[in-house]
Amino acid sequence: MFQVDLRGLVDLLSHHLYSSPKVYLRELLQNAVDALTARRAEEPDAPARVRLFADGATLRVEDTGIGLTESDVHELLATIGRSSKRAEGLQEARSDFLGQFGIGLLACFVVADRIRVVSRSARTPDAPPVEWTARDDGSYTVRTLPGSARPEPGTTVHLQARAGAGEWLTEERVLALARDFGSLLPYDVRVGEEAVTDLPAPWDRTYPSPAARRVALARHCHELFGFTPLDSIDLDVPLAGIRGVAYVLPSAVSPAQRAGHRVHLKGMLLTDRAEQLLPDWAFFVRCVLDTDSLRPTASREALYEDETLAGVREALGERIRSWLADLAAGDPERLAAFLSVHHLGVKSLARHDAEMLRTMLPWLPFETTDGQMSLEEFAQRHPVVHFTRTVEEYRQVAPIASAQGIGVVNGGYTYDSELVEALPSVRPGTVVAELDADTVTAHLDPVDPAEELALSGFLATARAKLDPLGCDVVLRAFHPLSVPALHLDDRAARHEQARAQAEAQADDLWAGILGSLRGSAPRARLVLNHLNPLVRRISSLRDAELIGTATESLYGQALLMAQRPLRPADSALLNRAFIGLLEWATHHGTDATGEDRR
Repeated sequence: MFQVDLRGLVDLLSHHLYSSPKVYLRELLQNAVDALTARRAEEPDAPARVRLFADGATLRVEDTGIGLTESDVHELLATIGRSSKRAEGLQEARSDFLGQFGIGLLACFVVADRIRVVSRSARTPDAPPVEWTARDDGSYTVRTLPGSARPEPGTTVHLQARAGAGEWLTEERVLALARDFGSLLPYDVRVGEEAVTDLPAPWDRTYPSPAARRVALARHCHELFGFTPLDSIDLDVPLAGIRGVAYVLPSAVSPAQRAGHRVHLKGMLLTDRAEQLLPDWAFFVRCVLDTDSLRPTASREALYEDETLAGVREALGERIRSWLADLAAGDPERLAAFLSVHHLGVKSLARHDAEMLRTMLPWLPFETTDGQMSLEEFAQRHPVVHFTRTVEEYRQVAPIASAQGIGVVNGGYTYDSELVEALPSVRPGTVVAELDADTVTAHLDPVDPAEELALSGFLATARAKLDPLGCDVVLRAFHPLSVPALHLDDRAARHEQARAQAEAQADDLWAGILGSLRGSAPRARLVLNHLNPLVRRISSLRDAELIGTATESLYGQALLMAQRPLRPADSALLNRAFIGLLEWATHHGTDATGEDRR
């Protein structure tokens, strides 16, 4: 035999199973609605009403449901975990019920220190009313009452507020909670004289025109979620018993942000924070729906992860996917407005869905050397679709590549490089290639051999200056003329630079290990533009120290133009070159060519 601390069990169920005291009202509504459902199963024409009366100190909930006999009370209320839905003769109607009467009623101890239930059975009309009174210490009493105490079948629940919880039992608070939880319930529910239910649901109502429906749904979205949607998507999955709507967010959100969706179970709000309802890629919508098939967790505040939920998630994702395809086919303006905000979500979907990529290809925007455009349009312009994997690489080469007629897509943004690489699968014949330093250099014009030979001394001095930084110097002629130097590297070269830097800072043991990892990767290179007037003047210098300082300055300026992160050695070089040029400018009376500047 186990020893059970009844007071502790009541405290556990009423204070720790639920996330907020407000769920007490949902449990009361669920019990009342289940009682009505049970009576309607036996008496289809029976009255179906729920009335709530609150004054801040007490709450009274009356229903015209199936009611309880004294034996029902002993079996169902005095035994935690028993459910009135197990009662004989109602097994076939079980799917219509929301919860368990016994456990759900204990949630009321969050706000009350005493619960009193008066009930009369509709199944046994001759049975007298019965009263069950329970306290939060786990004690209870049961007694029968005279027939006048409850003339008609049904149940009345009385709550007496515990100290400090009176605010939860005010009429204003009870009405707000009842409307939040029960607006879609299929019965007549009122708080005092105020109606709680508002049927049919906004997505099921008849409107005079599609435009009027959009306006009404936008208003509904603003009331529920606080924003006016870009669009609304009907969610109708008959096999899963789902009806509802998805609202498209008007502003971009992070894909990592978990969406909170509102889910009603048979009309009763189950949760407004359902996170696992939609596929991860559909982070750009917020849903509100009613279902009769999904399974709640024990607290009935979340959805149970099972095969049914997985199937519903897939079906709702397919509905959103179809909406996107319909926009692409028939309403390009609305699609463009949507993609201007949520292209990231669509790219996330398209990278795993070839059909969606094919549908969205003419619409998804990408940053390219030809401006913002779709991959479809870009591929039509360029026989080879070059791309970079990082934003830094793109910024390095974009101006030069554009001037040389090389088309480049910036694949550094989320999902972009994956989509570019997937392009041949949906557009056969397209050639896709990652752009590297060798490709860019190969498209730059070589300098006349005689001119390059004449500048061999200058190039040797410049190469010696940058050699400690792991960078070579080459001379080319390219456009635009305004660019004096271009810094080119690739991931292999950056990896080798990082290894060399780590080796220099390591102790003897690690330096030896890192040295053994030295690869034959190509080094970074500083490409000097022989067409640039500044480079021509620097190449005519005869002062080796000044050539070195000028080379360092060009190197630093090329790094800054590429918006590359600077290593400590690069920052030191920039400072050194700047100071060196200032000293030369202020202390030399003649320039490096020997001409008097005064």
